[in-house]
Amino acid sequence: MNIFSFSLIVYCIFSFWVLGLLMLFISKGNATLKNIGLISIIGGISLIVFNIIYLWIYLNRPPIRTLGETRLWYSFFLSTIGLIIYFRWKYIWILPLSLSFAGLFLLLDLVKPAIFDQTLMPALQSPWFIPHVIVYIIAYALLGITMLISIKGVFLLYKGKFNNDLLMMCDNIVYIAFSFLTMGLLFGALWAKNAWGSYWTWDPKETWAFITWMSYLLYIHYRNYHKTAVKIPLFILSLSFIILLLCWFGINYMAAAQNSVHVYSN
Repeated sequence: MNIFSFSLIVYCIFSFWVLGLLMLFISKGNATLKNIGLISIIGGISLIVFNIIYLWIYLNRPPIRTLGETRLWYSFFLSTIGLIIYFRWKYIWILPLSLSFAGLFLLLDLVKPAIFDQTLMPALQSPWFIPHVIVYIIAYALLGITMLISIKGVFLLYKGKFNNDLLMMCDNIVYIAFSFLTMGLLFGALWAKNAWGSYWTWDPKETWAFITWMSYLLYIHYRNYHKTAVKIPLFILSLSFIILLLCWFGINYMAAAQNSVHVYSN
């Protein structure tokens, strides 16, 4: 897809989302305006789905190889999860946060568009490649939501209006995300065995994936033994997401990773 058509799609997505949020915030109980807002937000998400499907057909392969392609999936899952949380808990503030964060990843694809290649190197033709990447992107999207909630929590803590329900919601989301992270590690190990003959080689990407997994395991254990603590869990959530971003993006800029078997994702 050329940059002009992708730019047009992104601008349409942003227009749908801005309109949707505006309608929701001015609805004031007006069901019609509220429905228009929700339909508009769903319309923006649907355009991301359209773009993914288009690329899948155009490339004749799942568009999950490059960072640019995974950012599309991330924007989709992040905005969708934000919408689900709104429907489940009625927190309207989660929508502008999740949609803004999803929009940021779309902007990254505008600034640094992916170079599309229809071919897949032999290692990526493993049956474990697709589930490995997809479960990780779902986990990253869920954990991105917890990071946004932690930012909201810090703000409320500063204002003296913190609600412990926020941390309880983070707990539930982290439990689900941690399951996907674990599946990602397992699928990755099976993929590595299939592609390179070894389950684990302490490749830089594997190492940072393990550190990410451990950081959220730390959060789970800390919350289990310190149920009334607030500041430290919020700090762990924020720090863990920074580690996650290092694993996902930052590792590609580290000198130690230049010979990594994961450089295909650049």
